[in-house]
Amino acid sequence: MQDRAESESVTHPHRIKIDPGSKTTGIAVVQEKTGRVTSAFEISHRGQQVKDSLESRRSLRRGRRNRKTRYRKPRFLNRTRKNGWLPPSLESRIANIETWVRRIRKLCPVTTISQELVRFDLQHIQNPEINGVEYQRGELFGFEVKEYLLAKWERKCAYCGVKNVPFEIEHIIARSKGGSNRVSNLCLSCHSCNQAKGNKPVEEFLKKKPEVLKRVLAQAKAPLKDAAAVNATRWELYRRLQSTGLPVEVGSGGRTKFNRKTKGIEKTHWTDAACVGTSTPKKLLLNGIKPLSVKAKGHGKRQRCGTNKFGFPIRHAPRKKFFMGFQTGDLVEANVLTGKYAGAYRGRIAIRFKPSFKLTTGSQKFDVHPKYLKTIHRADGYEYAF
Repeated sequence: MQDRAESESVTHPHRIKIDPGSKTTGIAVVQEKTGRVTSAFEISHRGQQVKDSLESRRSLRRGRRNRKTRYRKPRFLNRTRKNGWLPPSLESRIANIETWVRRIRKLCPVTTISQELVRFDLQHIQNPEINGVEYQRGELFGFEVKEYLLAKWERKCAYCGVKNVPFEIEHIIARSKGGSNRVSNLCLSCHSCNQAKGNKPVEEFLKKKPEVLKRVLAQAKAPLKDAAAVNATRWELYRRLQSTGLPVEVGSGGRTKFNRKTKGIEKTHWTDAACVGTSTPKKLLLNGIKPLSVKAKGHGKRQRCGTNKFGFPIRHAPRKKFFMGFQTGDLVEANVLTGKYAGAYRGRIAIRFKPSFKLTTGSQKFDVHPKYLKTIHRADGYEYAF
């Protein structure tokens, strides 16, 4: 019986497919032979939160240095950066992806990784003729520009704000009036607004909507911050995925969208990940897959001194991180026997260095004694939901 069981067991090779994003990254695990998606993840990053915290720390330090005006020799050229250095806000995004690739490999026989290496080809978008017409007239013609505009204009009409309709690429300054094909002159428009505008100047078309006109003109020239963040990290992420020792396939954002459109798959972060690269099978099996939503929360604050609204210190963070076997962020079950909150609960705790922890369960927050708590999942810097 044992020999028969061993002969019938089959281990299918799997591929991790990654669609990196500035705010959310999609990951799909696909069986190589069958094309079945076995699991999916959507990881929400905290890059902007990291940036805001660093800027707050910088302002506090500068204020302290200005108050303490003792003489100090100026420091120049004494800080070196290693190869591959990225700002902490971008580094956190790569670290999150590395963590989940490592976790998936522990549970699944992964043989290959696919990464969307170029989400937006900004140079070709600004100047479509830079490498000749062959680049634009291929099978993926227009997909890079459309994907860029969909993200920039938040998938809604620039003029009326309607969503979930077929969009057309609209020239803010019409070609017949001297407008160009540069991305700063392009926006998304629904069919009715596109027809109503025609070749009118945008100032005339929106003269009764001055607020909309101001927004359109400002947004047309605004840089796409999230696209820049993805482009800044793509090669470092590729290098780190290569360091796993697995073959790494790459594909563009245009190829991802082309695969998804031709297969008629609804757009989400994890379905985009499943469509990354030329290795995408002709038929993807997505039935019954519900992605795990993962939100990066960090491992606590670095700020040791708490201040009031005027900036004066009012408390200091304790040195200990654990108390009575618990730490802030642990997912616990609470079985409260007596009192106002008697009952069974599940939620996350914030520890205090006394036997009275704060338990958060949805909309409720109340104090509970640690003796009523049982740990379900240790805090690991992430929050999970289906």
